[in-house]
Amino acid sequence: MKCFHFTNGEKRGDDEEEFDDAVSCRTSKVSWARSLSVASSRTDSVRRSESRNFSDSFGFYEFLSDRRPNDLRVFSLAELKAATRGFSRGLMIGEGGFGCVYRGFVNDQHPDSDVKMEVAIKQLNRNGFQGHREWINEVNFLGVVNHPNLVKLVGYCAEDDERGIQRLLVYELMSNKSLEDHLFAHSASPLPWIQRLKIAQDAARGLAYLHEEMDFQLIFRDFKASNILLDKDFKAKLSDFGLARQGPAAGFGHVSTSVVGTVGYAAPEYVHTGRLTTKSDVWSFGVVLYELITGRRVFERNLPRGEQKLLEWVRPYISDSKKFHFIIDPRLEGEDCIKSAKKLASLANKCLMKQPKCRPKMSEVVEMLGNIISEASSSDSVPEVVNETEDVKEEVTGVEVQSGKLGSSGRRRGFDFKDVVSFRNKSMRTLDWRNWTPGLVRFCD
Repeated sequence: MKCFHFTNGEKRGDDEEEFDDAVSCRTSKVSWARSLSVASSRTDSVRRSESRNFSDSFGFYEFLSDRRPNDLRVFSLAELKAATRGFSRGLMIGEGGFGCVYRGFVNDQHPDSDVKMEVAIKQLNRNGFQGHREWINEVNFLGVVNHPNLVKLVGYCAEDDERGIQRLLVYELMSNKSLEDHLFAHSASPLPWIQRLKIAQDAARGLAYLHEEMDFQLIFRDFKASNILLDKDFKAKLSDFGLARQGPAAGFGHVSTSVVGTVGYAAPEYVHTGRLTTKSDVWSFGVVLYELITGRRVFERNLPRGEQKLLEWVRPYISDSKKFHFIIDPRLEGEDCIKSAKKLASLANKCLMKQPKCRPKMSEVVEMLGNIISEASSSDSVPEVVNETEDVKEEVTGVEVQSGKLGSSGRRRGFDFKDVVSFRNKSMRTLDWRNWTPGLVRFCD
């Protein structure tokens, strides 16, 4: 699901208009040179003076440039071409709204080193200024922030060649791709429940750092499953800071800006008014929590009309504890996760409160997720004592025990995930013969 600008008839923020005016009144080469002076990690006094010729909207970027540590590498275009075999489509591992991502190997730290480091190389589109400001955002923000739950920017490349302006970003490679790839793909090994909870906590820690732990506030503005990357140990890190935005100044409650983001994840008050706060990210986080519970996208056109919008579909089930299990991802069959899933849904509801001020801070979300994970881990470590003899007897004799009713053993049994599959098949007006089993037919004398 790609990002785009929403249009709601509201007046755009002054700083957004100033940026557009600055771009439109200059030729692409002049704008490129001045923007690059802001993004470069080796700014000198001359470049600083040039960057200050921008409109006031770039004052914050000057602030970031002055503070950035000198550890971002500047790659040559030839070096990145060699690393990707001329940007071969065989090495392409992703494609987004602002360009393609390739897998490659570059020399570790020093260009003359023999040690190779595997990286992800994002090549932005060359069509004018599409993605231009997003490229600058990535270099500026990721050059300053440093947190284990934020993807690391290794370096960048900015050169002109015969094809035009080349803008590239080099990241650490996240070998397990994104949360979206695991959550919505029909893979043989779906994400276990406890792993989903830990991914949610990692992502919450990244947002909490951006919102509360730096000396300036940063709003991510495009939090979604595809922007949560997973490393080889399935540790989650936030990526794609192209739409990130500085938070409101002291004494102000929000930032007025044009509305950008992804449909379904953007907070309603932001879409309607253009007023951006950290609580907009909290709303997006609540949406992703329901995606983790259900295994469904926030918007899915292939489902019946009443089930296409995730938040509308789950609403009648979360208020009824007897029906709640119908919304749990059926691929979690065999896992005892109903109790913690209900708590996660309760947390999601807090993040999705209509009034932004009523939503929790991300640091509070991290703490609540920690409690849910602790309880889920303890329940997994202490298995429920079950009389296996009785279960075997029921299977052999063919006694049919209804979900939630007392069987011949006098013991109440939990729900069966086959009920979930059957319910979803009914709602989609299809019949899954693989999950159908003949029942016991009784005749009365």
